Amino acid sequence: MGASKTNPGNYFEDFSLGQELIHATPRTVTEGDVALYTALTGSRFALQSSDAFAWDCGLNGAPVDDALVFHVVFGKTVPDVSLNAVANLGYAECRWHASVFPGDTLSTTSTVIGLKQNSNGKTGVVYVRSTGVNQTGETVLDYVRWVMVRKRDVDAPAPDPVVPELVKRVDPADLAVPAGIQFADYNTAAAGSPHVWEHYAAGERIDHVDGMTIEEAEHMMATRLYQNTAKVHFNQYTEGQGRFGRRLMYGGHVISLARALSFNGLANAVKLAAINGGRHVAPMFAGDTLFAWTEVVETAELTGRDDVGALRLRTFATKDQPCAGFPGPGEDGSYHESVVLDLDYWVLMPREAALNP
Repeated sequence: MGASKTNPGNYFEDFSLGQELIHATPRTVTEGDVALYTALTGSRFALQSSDAFAWDCGLNGAPVDDALVFHVVFGKTVPDVSLNAVANLGYAECRWHASVFPGDTLSTTSTVIGLKQNSNGKTGVVYVRSTGVNQTGETVLDYVRWVMVRKRDVDAPAPDPVVPELVKRVDPADLAVPAGIQFADYNTAAAGSPHVWEHYAAGERIDHVDGMTIEEAEHMMATRLYQNTAKVHFNQYTEGQGRFGRRLMYGGHVISLARALSFNGLANAVKLAAINGGRHVAPMFAGDTLFAWTEVVETAELTGRDDVGALRLRTFATKDQPCAGFPGPGEDGSYHESVVLDLDYWVLMPREAALNP
C-alpha cells in the first residue's frame, strides 16, 4: 500500500527549532461569518456591530470582531501545530495590528521558537509564534502560544530543551491604533455606557453579572466556524474513551464568550489591542454556565492621542459560579475550583475629549 495521502498531524518529535510552517487554506471573512459569530457569542460592541457607528469613528464600515480575527488566524494553525495536542497551555505577546473588514482574506504562518519534552516522555511542549496577514501581506495579528503535544514514539530522543523568554506585558508604546480610527465623534449613548477611559482606575473590579449556558451544538458550530479541526472538540468516539469522557469546548470560544459578557461594565472597550498572557485554567463542557469578572490592572495614555487610551484588564471566567465573590488566584497561585480562564490583555477605549454631547 502506498504512502498515505492524509495528514495525521504533527507529533512532538516532528517539530524542530526554527521550523517554518505555512498553514493551508486562506480564509476570506464574510458578512455571513460575522453574523454567525454574533449569533454564537452575543457580542454587541458598537464599533463591530454598526457601519454607521464605525463611519463616525473614521472607518469605512464595521470591522470584524477582533476575537473572530484571532480565531480565524488561530484555526489555520491547528492541523500543523495542535491536531495531536493534549492541551493548549497559554498565550503571550499577542498584538492586533491592521483592522480586518468583511471581504478580507487571512492567511497564517508559524515559526517554532521553543521545545521541551515533559518528564513523562509521552508528551512535550511546543512554542510557536504565529502571524496572520491579509491579502496584501499586511500583518493583522501576531502572537505566541504554547501547546502540549503527544509523541508518536515514546522512545524517540528528546530535543535539547529551549524555552523562549517572553515579555509578561506588551508595552503600551507598542499597541497599535488601527489606521483611520478616531473617536472625535464618539457617541456613548449609542455605545451603551457613559463610562470612558478616565472613569476606570487600577484595582477596580467589575462583575459582569450575566451568565451564559453553553450547548453542545453551539460550541461545535463556533469551532467549525473558525476551521479549528482539533479532534478533542468534535470526535466523541475517541474523546469518550479519553481523559474526560467527552468533547472539550475550544478555549478560544470561552475567551469570546467572556469578552461578550464583559460588555456589561466595559461597553466602551471597543477594541482589543493585545494579550499579555492567558491560561485556560480548567476545561469547559456543554451544559456549563459561564460567568465573568474583570480587574483593571493599569491605565495608559497613548502618545499623540487625546481621544483614546488603553486599559490593561485581567478577566476571569468561571463555570457554574456567579462572580459575586470575585474568585481568583490565591497567594500561592492556585485558582478557585470554578475558574476556567485567566486572561491578561489591553483594550482601547475613548477618552472624555472624544465624547459626543
